[in-house]
Amino acid sequence: MTIHFLYGKQDFVKDVRFNNNGSQMTNYSRFDSGIRAGWADRMERGLLRYNLGDLQTRILPGPCGFVAQLNVKRGTERRKPQEILSIKQDFNAEQFNFNKINPDEILFEMIKDSGEEQKIDYQPCKIVVLVNVSPLEFGHCLFVPDPSLCFPQVLTKFSIQVGIESVLLSSDPAFRVGFNSLGAFASVNHLHLHGYYLKHKLNIESLPCRPLLPARGFYTLMGFPAGFLFYTESKDVDVVSSAICQVTDFLTDANVAHNLFMTRGCPPCEQEDRFLRNGVRIAVWPRLASFGIKEESALNVALCELAGHLPFKNKKDFELATESVVIDTIQHYLLPDEDFLQLERQLTQLLT
Repeated sequence: MTIHFLYGKQDFVKDVRFNNNGSQMTNYSRFDSGIRAGWADRMERGLLRYNLGDLQTRILPGPCGFVAQLNVKRGTERRKPQEILSIKQDFNAEQFNFNKINPDEILFEMIKDSGEEQKIDYQPCKIVVLVNVSPLEFGHCLFVPDPSLCFPQVLTKFSIQVGIESVLLSSDPAFRVGFNSLGAFASVNHLHLHGYYLKHKLNIESLPCRPLLPARGFYTLMGFPAGFLFYTESKDVDVVSSAICQVTDFLTDANVAHNLFMTRGCPPCEQEDRFLRNGVRIAVWPRLASFGIKEESALNVALCELAGHLPFKNKKDFELATESVVIDTIQHYLLPDEDFLQLERQLTQLLT
């Protein structure tokens, strides 16, 4: 029997802080409890392709603060990624999709109870939350807008808004949500977002930003890697989700691959308390597309790597990695500076 997780704005957690020594949670939210208990249950029942265990982790020396983790089994045991040939590739029911999973992998279905707002802003669509059977980290799950509708891997306003709201529903600043477009190392062409817990601070949470259109929550990240940033607190989720969707629609129509990463973070403006995490930062990285079947043993640059979380699939690369080597690898996938600045002008005009 499927569990339904009904939520509203009253469930958003507003007072969140990341401690110096990582996230030390004592009171998980109802959302966290559902994810954590359900995920641990599926792991104990053997539904995951491997036992995750405690991943060997090290912080690479340098200003970027990259969090490197060794996860060999994700490279050897996971399902073979699909061959992606286009950013706007049609959904193919013959290939693996989330209608073909074991029903026991479903943790719950998310449904927002938002009264009249539901009729105006929301498609009649549920979000199915699945355990990721090839996890990156503890609690790794997938958010899939009604799988039966067979959406391709292209963001919608609904999926963006639910991603942001999932971060707001968590009382743990270690909970992150992300998206890989086709051509940006998405492995399955069926609309989904990733969510997982990473109990290490990332620079993206407090990186300084240059304002572009603050009224729409739109900024440029002032640091590596080059990208755009949106920021919202619970009251502005709808407005910011619309702006993000305009940007991702523009990128998709222009055949520009992209990754998103959503995390608790500081407001873009400077503030004294750098550990406060009351709002959500949404990073959007336009990048060069990568097509074909990805090499599973390599450091494939997707949402995690761009955010500063580096899952390595072989011990040698994990042990020898340096910040400069990682920067060179990531830089290979980023847009040239001139193209990025042109895109910045286009998107600012689009959102004005």
